[in-house]
Amino acid sequence: MKQFYLIAGLVLVMGLAQAQDLVSGFVKDDSGQSLPGATIVQKGTSKYAVSDPDGKFEIPAGKEVPFTIQVSLTGYQQQEVEIYELAAEPIDVVLKTANVLDQVVVIGYGTQKKGDLTGSVSSISTGDLKGVPISSLDRALQGRAAGVQVTQSSGQPGSSVSIKIRGGNSINGANEPLYVIDGFPVYNNNSYADAGVTNGPTINALSTLNPSDIESIDILKDASATAIYGSRGANGVVIITTKKGNAGKNVITYDGYYGVQKVLKTLPLLNAQQWALLKNDALADSKKAPAFSQAEIDSLGQPGVGTDWQDAAFRQAAIQNHSLSFSGGDDKTRFAVSGNYFKQDGILQNSDFERYSFRINLDRDMNKRFKLGINFSGSKSSANVAPENVVPNLLQMPPTMPIYDPNSANGFTLRSIYDSPLANPIATLYLQVNETHIFRGFGNAYGEYQIADGLKAKVSIGTDILLNKQNRYLPSTLQEGAGLGGQGIVGNKNTIGWLNENTLSYNKTFNQDHALDAVIGITQQASTTENTVARSATFVTDAFEYHNLGGGTTFQNASSNYFKWTLLSYLGRVNYTFRQKYNLTVTARADGSSRLGNDNKWGFFPSAALSWNLGREDFIKNIGEISNLKFRISGGITGNQEIAPYTSLAQEAYYSYLFGRKLVAGYAPNGIANPNLGWEQTAQYDAGLDLGFFKNRINVTLDAYYKKTSDLLLDVPLPYTSGYANAFQNYGAVENKGIELSVNTVNSEGELGWTTDFVFSTNKNKVLSLGPGVSQVISGNSIAQVGSPIGSFLVLKADGIFQTGDDIANLPKFLASDRAGSQRYVDISGPNGVPDGTITQAHDRVIVGNAQPKFLFGLTNNFNYKGFDLNVLLQGQSGNKVYNANQANLELGTGYINGSTTMLDRWTPTNPSNVIHRAIENPAVTVSDRFIEDGSYLRLKNLSLGYSLPAVLTGKIGISQLRIYVTAQNLVTWTKYTGYDPEVSRNEQATLTQGVDNGVYPASKTFLGGLTLTF
Repeated sequence: MKQFYLIAGLVLVMGLAQAQDLVSGFVKDDSGQSLPGATIVQKGTSKYAVSDPDGKFEIPAGKEVPFTIQVSLTGYQQQEVEIYELAAEPIDVVLKTANVLDQVVVIGYGTQKKGDLTGSVSSISTGDLKGVPISSLDRALQGRAAGVQVTQSSGQPGSSVSIKIRGGNSINGANEPLYVIDGFPVYNNNSYADAGVTNGPTINALSTLNPSDIESIDILKDASATAIYGSRGANGVVIITTKKGNAGKNVITYDGYYGVQKVLKTLPLLNAQQWALLKNDALADSKKAPAFSQAEIDSLGQPGVGTDWQDAAFRQAAIQNHSLSFSGGDDKTRFAVSGNYFKQDGILQNSDFERYSFRINLDRDMNKRFKLGINFSGSKSSANVAPENVVPNLLQMPPTMPIYDPNSANGFTLRSIYDSPLANPIATLYLQVNETHIFRGFGNAYGEYQIADGLKAKVSIGTDILLNKQNRYLPSTLQEGAGLGGQGIVGNKNTIGWLNENTLSYNKTFNQDHALDAVIGITQQASTTENTVARSATFVTDAFEYHNLGGGTTFQNASSNYFKWTLLSYLGRVNYTFRQKYNLTVTARADGSSRLGNDNKWGFFPSAALSWNLGREDFIKNIGEISNLKFRISGGITGNQEIAPYTSLAQEAYYSYLFGRKLVAGYAPNGIANPNLGWEQTAQYDAGLDLGFFKNRINVTLDAYYKKTSDLLLDVPLPYTSGYANAFQNYGAVENKGIELSVNTVNSEGELGWTTDFVFSTNKNKVLSLGPGVSQVISGNSIAQVGSPIGSFLVLKADGIFQTGDDIANLPKFLASDRAGSQRYVDISGPNGVPDGTITQAHDRVIVGNAQPKFLFGLTNNFNYKGFDLNVLLQGQSGNKVYNANQANLELGTGYINGSTTMLDRWTPTNPSNVIHRAIENPAVTVSDRFIEDGSYLRLKNLSLGYSLPAVLTGKIGISQLRIYVTAQNLVTWTKYTGYDPEVSRNEQATLTQGVDNGVYPASKTFLGGLTLTF
């Protein structure tokens, strides 16, 4: 013990002795205001400090004078200060505001100063994402970039989202952007994370990556910016750069949070007594005896009687995230290593998502000319997925049905006993196995050699390994598995891709007037996918679940699949700048794709752009209020090849035939070849204006664009005489045009800091053509029609309710049995194009709105005051419609299923409602404009309050920064939509059938607390 005290005393004395050799000072801007959060590094060492809310810092000398300290802060020019003696008085370090034009953004195959930029690029500050609970990086884009629409397709933890940049271009092809992660292009095809076994929302392949690793997000939108990616750039490009280490700055950071989630809202449904009355009314309408006596109805009205299925299904669910990172390096080596654990329990019972991940980024200067590097991440994700029909079942399950049955084999009621045999949704959630497991290894390695001054060669090779396993088991004691005697299914889908890129870049400034930045390259990429599914049924026991498929006595068809695609590309780009005023960019890329026809595999994608920095002209730069003024114009062509491999080839399929009494197997043609199938091409034109006022305290970016996508990759119906149903052809054209506005303001500086970011965008989509003789493509109740937007709704128009006294016999009817209390519809036309007195789906449906919003917006405010920081994000959209299929089912009024409380106002002889029809035993939904609702909304998306302890306190315990915070997400939503959430897309990434709400897993609101600790 004495030795311990002696050692502790010596350490304390040595620490005090060393603490006396300090460099202290204040960091200020050129107006004298204190600058908190500046980083002060002793050059060539790992010693650093961070300025406190008063701008004060203290950094140990650690070595003899003279030495240099580097002071840096985002938005300011880095300053180096030579220290020749350790003075007792603090020093003042003045940082000058960085010129907006000198800020660097990441573009394809390089970086560029904003002042030299000719294309339309949006950058997202990752500082706004601190403490925001997101499972995947694509969710970080919502409300933060103009022209980017992010739609959450499901509230299932880890599920996919739909992203469209400047509208949807394709009908049957893909509309999602290309992601480039540390130089590796990835198209987020979520089918690679779906082995075809799990029933319910697809898990997002991007959720395997840790959002905490992101350093920057840059979104390339116009053809000038995206043409370098050619066939991959038609839908925009999102460039993700992960965090790297910095020389002389070794940092350890922990960031973690824990919170709870709950459903945004529940839907108002009939209670047990109200539903019993509805059931009796429906039976009476069919001249049947009542199901409930008056005494039974009276007893159902007692408190606590009846089942609230929503209350039983939804729960308060936990969410947590823990990230630990190490970064640093010396003059030759920089490294960043991180590990992450993320767990999100779903608000529906027994649903969740869990991820373990790690990342390593390493760069090494082998000598003055040669550099090596590696970026690699690995993750293991697992999800218990809520089965697809759970939400419709819990809404439709009659409230008179109990959840539990002590006499059943599993303790749960099997199903509804009323007409519609709905499975018990609570039993489904707890007892059905429905899980997805994903392992992803993703990364690349590169070597870069400087051949001469400004001339560099770079070779990189990378891989993306996605291994997906899905398990499903339906016990024989569940309604879903009872008829099968139990069913087990196991599936594997393994995708392995590789990429090789070889580029030669040249960057040189001549005579200070001419600057040239050029790159040429050859890239090749390939991907192979294998899929196997095995299934079996009729098990003696459910104890082994899916682990013993051989125990099933009924073997079902197994399946396997294999496909491969390759892409070979040649690319080139030249950026030329004259006197830092006039900028020209010319880009070209040629792509050859194995997915397209033999006669049309190659596509050429050129673009050109000009920008003029008027703010550097003498007649502008003398105007003190204007600090930046630039005009941009661009045009070019990009492509889309995202269709299934082998689509252009003639295909054969397995068939079995019964000849006599013997089953014979064989193959027969199943698809027609199209050797001319070529690229879907998007021509895009953009004009932009960048404005800065009052020393860049106000920055405005305005863009107007026009896109025309032609030679659509369209799945076209074929004549029956061909023997085939359909085939992909290059038919049709779609246009998108719109305006984007971004405004960034510095409202207050100094002790109270306040900045605002506002984004606003409009997009108008229209189908221009669908090929020879085709005017429309219909899928269910959605339509793509020439002259209308993709994803329009085709429905009947409701016209009130037939009333007693109406001349119903002579009025247009949908059903021959229609009478007083039945729904009326508008007679639009008949076979001859004029009203014919009858209502039919073929002739009387009309387009009523569409799922595409007229405009999107986001407003972010950041406040800083004496260590406190507050981030507020408002986000929303307006003008889109949603087909509320849930409500259509809940207003059937059949008594087979539960109903909405709107049915309390249903038509009866004593309540002649002109809105809600009478109770009737007709279980068929008639889709009308009554269920097409306004999907506009305004949402308080994120509210985060943090506090950073003063450096004078954290420094005493060896901590560089300690920040604690609380965050609320989806706190309030203002909308007229009556469903769970207006932000809904039943069909995930589909374009034609978007905006349908048919039992989607609801979204949640989240409350959490966390801390960030940096050493």
